Amino acid sequence: MRIVMMATGDIAIPSFHALERTGQLVALVTQPDRPVGRHQTLTPPRIKVCAQEAGIPVLQPEKMRDPAAVEELRRLEPDLIVVMAYGQILPQSVIDIPRLAIINAHASLLPRHRGAACIQAAIEAGDDETGVTIMHVVRQLDAGDIICCRKLPLLGRETGESLHDDLAALAPAALLEALEILCSGRDARVRREQDESLSTYAPKLQRTDGQIDWHQPAFQVARKIRAYHSWPGTYTIYPSVKSGTDKVLKIFPPIDLFSGIKKPADAVPGMVLDAGPNGMLVSCGGPHGGAVRIMTMQPTGARKMNAESFFAGHKIPVGSILGLPGQG
Repeated sequence: MRIVMMATGDIAIPSFHALERTGQLVALVTQPDRPVGRHQTLTPPRIKVCAQEAGIPVLQPEKMRDPAAVEELRRLEPDLIVVMAYGQILPQSVIDIPRLAIINAHASLLPRHRGAACIQAAIEAGDDETGVTIMHVVRQLDAGDIICCRKLPLLGRETGESLHDDLAALAPAALLEALEILCSGRDARVRREQDESLSTYAPKLQRTDGQIDWHQPAFQVARKIRAYHSWPGTYTIYPSVKSGTDKVLKIFPPIDLFSGIKKPADAVPGMVLDAGPNGMLVSCGGPHGGAVRIMTMQPTGARKMNAESFFAGHKIPVGSILGLPGQG
């Protein structure tokens, strides 16, 4: 069987290696090299480097819907196309190419959390479990029939970064199971439609999505900080005593959660209740109230540091209100 993989994100690297070990992978289709970093150095996707090291041909069309890109893929005569974190919506002309099927490995238990930010969404929603789903590709986003899935329990300590790695490690087993089902002719018997009434959507995140809304209850703030680490990250605005202007403060897990804490009568969302070497305690809102203690942070133009180092050189007085106007 001739397999082509379409993938760009690092989450697909273990699955790439699993397919490469089958001896049936004939090419990788990935995104073009992009400028990265302060100096905008042209950098290839890591999975492209893996393919080059393995001697697997690489295609990098700018737009997969271009007729020339479609024809180049068609000339590979794939029996199966495997898609994972590729980064482009595929046209019907691509979906129609493989002899056997075109399938997608998605990092959630579909139909829950369709879309790009499925990993962060599972943590932020407080889900008890997530996983990897292998499905047939259709024009509608992440809506194809499910072939199989592998589940992973969530313990309430995961970050977006750690869960990304856990799901990357889980995906090859799900993918190889799907290949066995397809090759054995059992697909028609085991595939199942998704229940549209249970579908949720997790759109692509931007950096601005990481701003903390202190009106949310403490448990929700803590989930967001875990979910958005390390992309897009979370931050708040704090009043700088030195400069007299508002500055950005990046916030990192771990976070201590205080759901039943007794707060001053005048406490409002975003109010700093305590600040020192043991962390910064911030009042949260919502019907459940509570507070979170921030222990690792990074002010603009400085390194990431613990609370002791931060408060040795910065001051955020107790009673300060974090967040932009309308948030505190």
